[in-house]
Amino acid sequence: MAQVVAPRVTRRTVGVIADGAFKVVLAAVFIAGAAPLGRLLGTPAWLLVVSGVALLIGGGIEIGYTRSRSTATYTRLMVAYDSGWVLAALAGFLMAWRGSGAGGEVWIGYQTAAPLVFAALLAAATPAKM
Repeated sequence: MAQVVAPRVTRRTVGVIADGAFKVVLAAVFIAGAAPLGRLLGTPAWLLVVSGVALLIGGGIEIGYTRSRSTATYTRLMVAYDSGWVLAALAGFLMAWRGSGAGGEVWIGYQTAAPLVFAALLAAATPAKM
């Protein structure tokens, strides 16, 4: 009888899937709550919907490439993404603290562009050796 070897599931793999799933959940929240979140963040509702779509695409691609890309590639991309997320959140907070209404737009703008860049880099990455 032939034996089928399943790919090894590691803590990093679970982390990659959780990161993609978080993006998908955040996308659903942005899309479903665009109007109230837009008022809270001082951004137009359409920007939250566009950001939600970008997060949905990025999270879906991230989950989809789990088996074909190395966890080292994922780790580098997630560190870069999350570092940018922190910087965008700090910039948005500082702008809001100083009285600017653009703080929410900076943060949501990052949430719109970064998942698509992440997904494009992941798609362009060299497939993992099986």
